[in-house]
Amino acid sequence: MIKNGKVLLKGNEVICQAAINAGLKFFAGYPITPQNEIPEYMSSHLPAAGGIFIQAESETAAINMIFGASAAGFRAMTSSSSPGIALKQEGISYIAAGELPCVIVNIMRGGPGLGNIRASQADYFMSVKGGGHGDYHCIVLSPASHSEAWSMVMNAFDYADYYRNPVMILGDGIFGQMMEPLEFTEYKSIKKLPSKSGWRLDGCAGREAHVIKTLHLDPPDALITHNARLQKKYSLITEELCLAEEYMCQDADIIITGYGITGRISREACSVLRASGIKAGLIRPISLWPFPAKIYAQYKGRKFLTVEMSAGQFIEDVRLSLSGDKTEFLGLGGGWYPDTEQIVEKVKNIL
Repeated sequence: MIKNGKVLLKGNEVICQAAINAGLKFFAGYPITPQNEIPEYMSSHLPAAGGIFIQAESETAAINMIFGASAAGFRAMTSSSSPGIALKQEGISYIAAGELPCVIVNIMRGGPGLGNIRASQADYFMSVKGGGHGDYHCIVLSPASHSEAWSMVMNAFDYADYYRNPVMILGDGIFGQMMEPLEFTEYKSIKKLPSKSGWRLDGCAGREAHVIKTLHLDPPDALITHNARLQKKYSLITEELCLAEEYMCQDADIIITGYGITGRISREACSVLRASGIKAGLIRPISLWPFPAKIYAQYKGRKFLTVEMSAGQFIEDVRLSLSGDKTEFLGLGGGWYPDTEQIVEKVKNIL
């Protein structure tokens, strides 16, 4: 376990080491670019830290192994990239229905279909709207830097345990592959976590058996009752866990908004624009679900530019947060990504 010191790592490797530091005990995954460093790193480092690594025979097998490991009370994680996450969606719905804590990592690539291995943000709908069947949500968090990912991944396991809910880390090929120096810090739990003894499947000697199931047939309204309880939990999460970065927004004539890597690029664009006399600000959502709508609502009536590496998905939540106010758009699917100059030029054209 790495506790301190500065190391040069890829984003995928930062995710792995943060998970191990947070007490990860079980990982199951399957290779797909651009997240392959995650199972590779886990295969050599997790067993040495007392955990179990399994390269599953498929993405479907991997997500169902996570269901079992989590049900047994272990901190569990899987990872993939866009088409692989699509294959996991049924299992993610089962995990959410069973109220099982786990962390799921999606390092997005271009689509649809097999697409290409370039970075993309076209999995936004699939990730934040619930890609599987039924009315459920994953908590979805998106890092913009390695230092943010380090703490975010460790916190994600706490959020998963605290709310008994799957948490998704939504990155992309740029984040996963780029290298930055990272200063390691020790893991400190951010919440007083509830005991798992009341539900985990760890043998029933001396107590009544625990049952974790997702099929609710009897009585006839059992599933309605279960859904109502889940929605109550989701409302609580929405109240307690809306995270975003606000950068120079108070006096801004135009606010740029993007998440993950596009948010990071947009922050640099704000600095360039400010240096040229244009008052630009940034809102970068960190939690994509729950979406930090109240933060956007503070700036209703301002000019907005939404930047994303897709044909336009994230922009829909921005518009909803602004009660339908117009927001300009810079984005394209298929593996396109912006640079600072493109964002600066777009802002100047808008103004």
